[in-house]
Amino acid sequence: MIPTQFPTGQRPPEAAGRRAVWLAVAALAMAFLLPIGGLVLGALALTTGVRALGELRRAGKSARTAISGIVLGTISVLISLFYTVLQLYFAPELSAYNECRLGAGTVAAQNDCREQLERALEKKLPFLNPGELQLPL
Repeated sequence: MIPTQFPTGQRPPEAAGRRAVWLAVAALAMAFLLPIGGLVLGALALTTGVRALGELRRAGKSARTAISGIVLGTISVLISLFYTVLQLYFAPELSAYNECRLGAGTVAAQNDCREQLERALEKKLPFLNPGELQLPL
């Protein structure tokens, strides 16, 4: 069987599916490190995966890689959105904690900063009782 030839500059449809998977894996990693970056890469993975799905179906090829890229891209977008919303919701408390830590010169002062953060987070989370939250900081 002779391999299919593609015009110069044009890639086989399978390459688009693989590209979607790689973008989705990168988005998944970025979702935990930098949620906004994960959101952007996840959106790119979704777009690439949907386009690859159409190309693969038109070519009569298996669309498993494109579907994998779409699924992983969707998961990374959801995780990124979740962490972004969390960061925005707790931004004042986290900012106050960072300011406190900058001025804390002793271990006891750093522990006080952590306890202040725990109490502030407990106030925003009504399902937690006072003193129940223990952060591993």
